[in-house]
Amino acid sequence: MENRRLYRSRADQMIGGVCSGLGSYLTIDPTLVRLIFVLLFLFGGNGLLIYIILWIIVPIEPELPASGGDQPPAVS
Repeated sequence: MENRRLYRSRADQMIGGVCSGLGSYLTIDPTLVRLIFVLLFLFGGNGLLIYIILWIIVPIEPELPASGGDQPPAVS
């Protein structure tokens, strides 16, 4: 079984990266997740509340370690 974790996206975020992270975790398009949140907000009011709760609870994805050749030399 694949070991997947739910993270908020750093690269593909509109506001907090929640929808992009959910889309990546569920392997669906983040735009579809965003549309679902908007529809939940418009037709029930819970979309914004759920988004804010997920924004607080779901951790942001860790940064990938940079390879040695990509960083500029340190200035001393």
